[in-house]
Amino acid sequence: MNKFVSSRAVKAALIGVAVIGFATISHAGVTDYEFQLVDPSVQVGPDRTIAVKLVNKSTGKPVPDAVIFATRLDMAPDGMQEMATKIAPIPGGDPGTYRFKANVSMAGHWQLSLGAKVQGETGTVESKLAIQANK
Repeated sequence: MNKFVSSRAVKAALIGVAVIGFATISHAGVTDYEFQLVDPSVQVGPDRTIAVKLVNKSTGKPVPDAVIFATRLDMAPDGMQEMATKIAPIPGGDPGTYRFKANVSMAGHWQLSLGAKVQGETGTVESKLAIQANK
């Protein structure tokens, strides 16, 4: 009977070690991803293209197939957050690069706010990027 109890104890200990080991192995968290502007400036005018890359900060590799569900372009850095413009996704491009079309109506500092889901991750990647609009 003593061997049976110690056998069960050893099995339980091995299962515990395995569970703890698997719990520490996880995907990268949403804080391991960031959006980066391809070009931090844009010319004033209609139908301007703004491109961003979504990268894994630890590997530096682009992240394709993210679902971008929140976009906003406004002049919050110049204290005019009510000065917002429509922004629409443009299909195609390099994997991990996401392009948008916007009407940039005036020169100044614009803020691009993005929210995205990365496949296999829980949580949302959120970013606010500063863009300089020039005449």
